Amino acid sequence: MIGTNIIMSEDKSIQKGEFMFMSWTKHYERWMQKEDLEKELKSELLSIQQDKSALKEHFHTYLQFGTAGIRGILGPGTNRLNIYMIRKAAKGVATYILELGEEAKRAGVVIAYDNRRKSPEFAMEVAKTLGFHGIKSYVFESLRTTPELSFAVRHLGTTAGIMITASHNPPEYNGLKVYGKDGGQVTSEVGEAIVKKVNAVKDELDVEVADEEELKQLGLLEMIGESVDQAYLENLRTVIINKELVEEQGKELNIVYTPFHGTGLRPVTKGLEEAGFTNVTIVKEQAEPDEDFTHAKSPNPEEHSAFELAIEYGERTNADLLIGTDPDADRMGIAVRFPNGKYEVLTGNQIGAILLHYLLNEKKKRNEFPENGSMIKTIVTSELGQAIAEAHDVKTYDVLTGFKYISEIIESYDRTKEHEFLFGYEESYGYLIKTFARDKDAVQACLLAAEVAAYYKKRDMTLYDALMEIYETYGYYREDLKSLRLEGIDGAQRIQAILSELRENPLQEIAGKQVKVYEDYEASTRTFVESGKTETIDLPQSNVLKWKLADDAWVCARPSGTEPLIKFYFGVKENSLEESERLLSELVEYIMNLVNKS
Repeated sequence: MIGTNIIMSEDKSIQKGEFMFMSWTKHYERWMQKEDLEKELKSELLSIQQDKSALKEHFHTYLQFGTAGIRGILGPGTNRLNIYMIRKAAKGVATYILELGEEAKRAGVVIAYDNRRKSPEFAMEVAKTLGFHGIKSYVFESLRTTPELSFAVRHLGTTAGIMITASHNPPEYNGLKVYGKDGGQVTSEVGEAIVKKVNAVKDELDVEVADEEELKQLGLLEMIGESVDQAYLENLRTVIINKELVEEQGKELNIVYTPFHGTGLRPVTKGLEEAGFTNVTIVKEQAEPDEDFTHAKSPNPEEHSAFELAIEYGERTNADLLIGTDPDADRMGIAVRFPNGKYEVLTGNQIGAILLHYLLNEKKKRNEFPENGSMIKTIVTSELGQAIAEAHDVKTYDVLTGFKYISEIIESYDRTKEHEFLFGYEESYGYLIKTFARDKDAVQACLLAAEVAAYYKKRDMTLYDALMEIYETYGYYREDLKSLRLEGIDGAQRIQAILSELRENPLQEIAGKQVKVYEDYEASTRTFVESGKTETIDLPQSNVLKWKLADDAWVCARPSGTEPLIKFYFGVKENSLEESERLLSELVEYIMNLVNKS
């Protein structure tokens, strides 16, 4: 992780190695005493100076850094995201790059940003921090998507990439993600190395930055844009599998698209148009970038309420397919008409199964199927994907939650040629089809979803019909996700307490279903409950618990890496949709009652 959660003592200040552990009041005083503290941050601190609990929340800890970067609520303090915390992270990355040598330094870093509050400013602060250390930055002249940033790293041959985004989080958040030279989020090993560099920055208020204009004159800051856009769009054309189908049906498919005020408008509409999908209606209220997401209840395609406006457009235009992408366009959601005539949002698991099923079948029809093909998914993603893959003799790899783990497997394929990547996805609406990007790519997913919808439209079927056809073939898999949001210091303690309780008192059954296998990814152990035998889980350690039950049901618990949430995932497989819904409801009720009593 880039940094660790440094908890401050209430009543003492002690030196420990490279770090200073001090009371939150000392940190507050340190900030208030800085003469040239950014005016907006100083004003906000002054506005809460009489509110001890609010000040403590801003300063009681250092903002937690995740495995590929930092994300948090904007504002002043060590537990908020601001230019000083951004500079601290950027200096850590700079120090890491310097140790790689002159070649890495010259190759530089490409920086992109989305429509979030402070995103352009944060992007330039990163460039100015890197530039102070003689590291070149390529900065996009205006907002771009995360997948294009991933592509740009590979296209420009840079040492790293940095994306300023909070992805699908609420408007008050922003963040910074770090990418390696392969275009994927940095590996655990690299992330841990950068952690040490970030932690070595003792005073976030004292990080030195260079002058923007001077960096441009020295050639250490270069603004980029159109040429990278064109290269990315050229690669997008390779996503379409059946060009003849799209040529025949593309003009007939009626699509409604919304970027939820984010970065997706230009690449998605341009990509669809160049592929042959020309009947696209844009949700105009949500078309323009907006840091406040004024006309979107949520910028997250996981939230069904996010599609309310798109559904209104769909009703007016009788659309075949509604598509939405999150602010940095790495996640995609879709809605289609159900038998009751209403548009409903499909889950990420359902979308992934539909895309995968079509992709494998179409490649096989066209004799484009590799002998060593593989599909990669996360441990909390539906097992339906594995069932589809196995039916096509495609190997499935399970990885921890986080698309960085999928990109690591892809990178290993590049080295060993052991397998050929066909598809990767996670239940949280992230998909990758082609590896010119190495993070989830909603723009690619939009194109493939449109092709799949065109295929089924030709058969006089909707994507709901396609899903039912898949269920009838492989079994009725259903999944759910429940999250508890627990804010602040008490919330973090409660999340840890819930997980500790579940570890200390192992569940033997859940809603009447016997636990067959218990997996603790922090201990790296898999226990077969009936025999008591254990084996090692060959994945990185992570604070995750999973219970595999009789009849292919399962439950998983993990804290979010980016928000104050503890998440519970549920999966079942039954012989009918009704049976699956019943069992799923029972599992959810049992676990949530258990947790709420703890």
